[in-house]
Amino acid sequence: MLPLVSLLLVPCALASSSFIEPRKFSLESRATNIDGSLPTYKDPNASIEDRVADLLPRMTLEEKVAQIIQGDLDGWMNLDDPLDDTLTFNQSGLEQMMAQKSGAIWGGYLTPYDKFVFAVEVGQRYLMENTTLGIPAIIQSEGLHGFTNKGTIFPSPIGLAASFNTFLVSSVSSVVSDEAEGLGISQIFAPVLDLSRELRWGRVEENFGEDPFLTGEMGFAFVSGLQEGTRRNVTAGGSGGVRKRMASTCKHFAAFGSPYTGLNLAPVFGGERDLRTMYLPPFQRACVDSLSIMTAYSVYDGVPAIANKHMLTDILRTEWGYPYYVTTDAGSVDLLINMHGTCDTRECAAKTTIENGLSGEMGGGSYTYLTLPDQVKAGTVDESFIDETVKTMLRAKFTLGLFENPYPYPDYLESIRTPKSKEVLHTADVESIVLLENHNNLLPLSKDIGSIALIGPQVGRVTFGDYVFFNASLAGISPLDGFTQFLSNASSSTKINFAQGCELWSNDESGFDEAVSAASNSDVAIVMVGTWSLDQTLLWTKGTNATTGEHVDLHDLGLVGAQLKLIQAVKAAGKPTVVVFVSGKPIAEPWVQDNADAVIQQFYPGEMGGLALAEIVFGAENPSGKLPVSFPRDIGTAPAFYNYLKGSRPVEAGQVLPDGTLMFGHQYVLNSPVPLWSFGHGLSYTTFNYTDLTVPGTFGTGDDIKVTVTVHNTGSRDGQEVVQVYLTDVVSSVTTPNQKLVGFQKVFLPAGGSQTVTIEIPNRELAVWTIDNKWVVEPGQFTVKIGTSDTSFAQTNITAS
Repeated sequence: MLPLVSLLLVPCALASSSFIEPRKFSLESRATNIDGSLPTYKDPNASIEDRVADLLPRMTLEEKVAQIIQGDLDGWMNLDDPLDDTLTFNQSGLEQMMAQKSGAIWGGYLTPYDKFVFAVEVGQRYLMENTTLGIPAIIQSEGLHGFTNKGTIFPSPIGLAASFNTFLVSSVSSVVSDEAEGLGISQIFAPVLDLSRELRWGRVEENFGEDPFLTGEMGFAFVSGLQEGTRRNVTAGGSGGVRKRMASTCKHFAAFGSPYTGLNLAPVFGGERDLRTMYLPPFQRACVDSLSIMTAYSVYDGVPAIANKHMLTDILRTEWGYPYYVTTDAGSVDLLINMHGTCDTRECAAKTTIENGLSGEMGGGSYTYLTLPDQVKAGTVDESFIDETVKTMLRAKFTLGLFENPYPYPDYLESIRTPKSKEVLHTADVESIVLLENHNNLLPLSKDIGSIALIGPQVGRVTFGDYVFFNASLAGISPLDGFTQFLSNASSSTKINFAQGCELWSNDESGFDEAVSAASNSDVAIVMVGTWSLDQTLLWTKGTNATTGEHVDLHDLGLVGAQLKLIQAVKAAGKPTVVVFVSGKPIAEPWVQDNADAVIQQFYPGEMGGLALAEIVFGAENPSGKLPVSFPRDIGTAPAFYNYLKGSRPVEAGQVLPDGTLMFGHQYVLNSPVPLWSFGHGLSYTTFNYTDLTVPGTFGTGDDIKVTVTVHNTGSRDGQEVVQVYLTDVVSSVTTPNQKLVGFQKVFLPAGGSQTVTIEIPNRELAVWTIDNKWVVEPGQFTVKIGTSDTSFAQTNITAS
């Protein structure tokens, strides 16, 4: 029996357990141990679970709740003016913020670096040195396709996905961490793993495409590149050897990207099979080691995502064993009251969210979680839900090493916009470009062709995707500047005749004559048209316009305003015409496919996009991008995704001929469900051939399989090819996709060279979600295809037994 003097009990205010246990600390000094030993939570070499278990009982209820509500740098800093460099802070604001909202601090501001570093230093010093337990904050920012506070801006995710290059995507996210880490940032809100299957939705550009496998692989690469490494002055082998330098945030969990009618925040319809086979696989592949996940705004099958116990607890926490922090999106807890209609009070919204999702609350709303302490005391919320949520936050912080060093680095400028980042940027901008058509091998052009006409509203502007900060485009190279720079560097005498022709957002055709004249006086006309987004300031400013981006949803996928007529007018001038789509989503214009001499797709580029486009057009670089999303012929023929369920796309197409003649069909009466360009499509300036496809004839239902094929560069130019492997489950107990991507690998081949490529297909990709709600690899035949979604280069059958 212990002496009475040493049997100190944990009061209910400091522990939620229903049993009595010894306490190592006194109430007067919760950050120290009674026996003078180092508290386990302060020991960098202790395991993460031991550190969490030691710290949690030392925390008051109010401290716990503060850990799971997002704070903001503007609580103690004036960040209204992005140019202001005053290094002062509000002491009372700092103290109030840290008392109520101190687990994670939003720092996504455009502000001078020294001011930002000052703000982070002040905040972290206060937490580490002036609070009882010294728990540091996670500092959060944006980095969807580049660190937003004047960091390097890369192509939007839809463009990165077009590279089909996981190493490149990992390199991009590594640069994001390089540039953010030194400033004291420890969490980036990326990647987005929603699927681009509803193309009217404004945020298509933020995704990695329509396919769950590609999205999962790109997401995994992004998470790995962002997180891998150890922050400075942190014990690399500490906390059980698990260390990350940055927390990624996979979003939006789950099924957010396919809203009803394509409208932002609208409900998503589907059942358990849709959830398991399409929407969840990217998250399971990419995010089980991500230190954070963000929930979706929307409703799935009638249940708000933030309060979906089945998704957030049964699947994510229990089935997948996810141990880290889940946060709601900005203001989304309040949507239970003012949009979804499942709660009528802040107390209900907070209780519903934390009990069903074990997630923290982001800002942007009424901070419903501030009601939790009173709800616990009133007995309406069990403190154990708060405890479990706090544990997830603490695990992330210990993994990041923030208790050892949460501060910015003195030499933070040395890791921003480095030669490495520029090299990665250039590669990303080149490899994200897709050559869709190239009739009579018009491209590449000779750099000494004589003259080219650069025409269109995308020529003289830098068009980034959303999630960039105000004036970010000033760091970019427009196509006009890129072509000028390329020809100058090549000592070319080729003349550029530029005419804008029209605005992106207008039906005004008054500039057509100048455009037609430029084309007539040139050897080749290049017309650049497309969609446009805006930075995070202008996108939300009333009176501005955009056609893509968050909360910018389309009813039509055709070109806006006078753009198509401009292309037609230029083509009528009789010169070879190249059309370049610069866009954040597919553009549905069959006339362009039928009439342009060449078509290039440039999804929203990074800072070197204008130069990369010139390098592709003149052959200094060989295009290697492939479409991560299919292009429907019309909004009425959407959805156009390639991996439709068997029987979903009968084709007895009608059409309207160029002279207006109506040719009637049935599916559809006057159009076709077959896309203009399908997933995986992309041309090169060289040619490739496939031989010696080798697969196991039979395999066990628990086996992975290996697909081996030899790819040959049969052309005269060096080039990269994406070897794509598709699988069809010929007969299954439930209806399965007509085909699905199950593996890919990008390889470089010199002219005349060849390489034997082996791609391992994980067993999970062979399984179906059965009527018994289980993943099962069923015995039977599968078809393995090498090619694109609409082209087969080699094909064979295998049998599971």
